[in-house]
Amino acid sequence: MGVHGYRFAVLAAAAALGCSSQTEPSRGPSRDKEPNMGTFTKPSDEELRRRLTAEQFWVTQEEGTERAFENAYWEEHRPGIYVDVVSGEALFSSLDKYDSRTGWPSFTRPISPDHVRTRTDYKLLVPRTEVRSTLADSHLGHVFRDGPAPTGLRYCINSAALRFVPLERLAAEGYGAFLAPFEAAERASAGRTAP
Repeated sequence: MGVHGYRFAVLAAAAALGCSSQTEPSRGPSRDKEPNMGTFTKPSDEELRRRLTAEQFWVTQEEGTERAFENAYWEEHRPGIYVDVVSGEALFSSLDKYDSRTGWPSFTRPISPDHVRTRTDYKLLVPRTEVRSTLADSHLGHVFRDGPAPTGLRYCINSAALRFVPLERLAAEGYGAFLAPFEAAERASAGRTAP
């Protein structure tokens, strides 16, 4: 099977998989610790069309799906967080990202269940669980029950709905409250490698 045939098979299989709206306990800081989250007002469609690329608008506002294997973050491996391209709301962490081999960025959970919401989507006739950002109501992607431990979930998210903030830029961009999990992971990693 060629690359394009494989991609089609992956898309068809992903569409047929079951969904879940399970969420995990909050692991992120409260919304008031993020930049401008307490005062966010969603811009008009006209303003969003000026601020976003055509693909970003199509994905976030018209519930589009970008092409698998041809998007910005499916192979992003740097530490950091992923925020809503519309509002800047913190959504996912590289600590929960994994290679699902689907061609889209995949996460086992959101930074906080309060930052995403779900609803049933029947666009492909098979019910799926759509994932949307809470503040801007951006379409992000879908969540499936075929992910790894600890959650068993796969948040399959469009890169076009996200902006990546690398670890070294978190504090400078106002996301310093999200540094603690990375520091804890570094300490845990250092403890495992200590002689």
